[in-house]
Amino acid sequence: MRLPNPLLIVVVAWFASLAGVAQAATARVSDLTRHAGDVPVRIVGYGLVTGLDGTGDRSFGRASAGSPSVRSVANLLRRFQIEVPTDQLRLRAVAAVVVTAEVSPWLRPGGRFDVQVSAIGDATSLHGGTLWITPLVTDPGQPPLATAQGVLQVSDGRDGGIASSRANRGLVAQGGVLEVEQARPTAEPRLLLRDPDLRTASLVAGAVDAAFGAGTATLEDAGAIALKVPAGRPVALWMAAVDTVIVAAPEPTRVVIDVRDGSVVAGGDLRVSSAVVSRGGVTLRIGGEPSPVAGSVSVPADASVQQVAAGLHAAGARGADIAAVFEALRASGSLRAEVVVR
Repeated sequence: MRLPNPLLIVVVAWFASLAGVAQAATARVSDLTRHAGDVPVRIVGYGLVTGLDGTGDRSFGRASAGSPSVRSVANLLRRFQIEVPTDQLRLRAVAAVVVTAEVSPWLRPGGRFDVQVSAIGDATSLHGGTLWITPLVTDPGQPPLATAQGVLQVSDGRDGGIASSRANRGLVAQGGVLEVEQARPTAEPRLLLRDPDLRTASLVAGAVDAAFGAGTATLEDAGAIALKVPAGRPVALWMAAVDTVIVAAPEPTRVVIDVRDGSVVAGGDLRVSSAVVSRGGVTLRIGGEPSPVAGSVSVPADASVQQVAAGLHAAGARGADIAAVFEALRASGSLRAEVVVR
């Protein structure tokens, strides 16, 4: 029996490795990692949304002088030297809300950011409302770090968008303004993976070593890579250069599902093998003969995630049911991907 040439084996293996890299997705280091100390600051506030068309807190329509919403409006008017007895307030145009946001630790005073607004009373919709200026703090009792105000964007279907089952939450785009200077985190030459994974961390460390020399990056674990800054190089500028290094990382096999509106996002051309799943009055059949029964969804064998999602949407499946179907497909082995439900 004639043995294969060892050199031929090495050459074939080398070409196979190149093919694997070609199939991998390329990304920058900054797409896969963040810098140590770069932790967002979470802030919160209590405020009022005004200008609602009769969809505000119902307590404003009753003699509920002791409710938090009524007291808030009375206190707000008192700041402008206007005294109105709480038992005289009869408004349905106002809603009490909680305002939340995440701010970059590197944001300077005057910088803007998005804020999320959610009703805490019994308001039915925040559509058309305006957030009254609201102080935002890191913890109750702490001095305000920022303020927020502006017109809400609410996806309740009135503006041609996707209708939401709950319209008592919304977004004020760039409605937050940082008012005071933040404490700056210590710049540490260390990379933290956004999604810890040992293989990805190894690829990032290898790419950094290839760009700046062996020994520059040291793999600590699946979530962290220590860096050695070259002598005489400013840390911030050098870290910015590291962020631009290209990494041949594996494409994520992940399906992300939003339970509120049922939207499905899949990374790559994910396929689903033959299976039958029943949930919430809808039966999904992947492969086999189509069924004429009402509520039955049939897609061809080896269908894409997009085809399965489109069939479930056409059958009127809710977001929670769609998420449950994909979880069942993953558990059965028909879908070989991580399912993330939000």
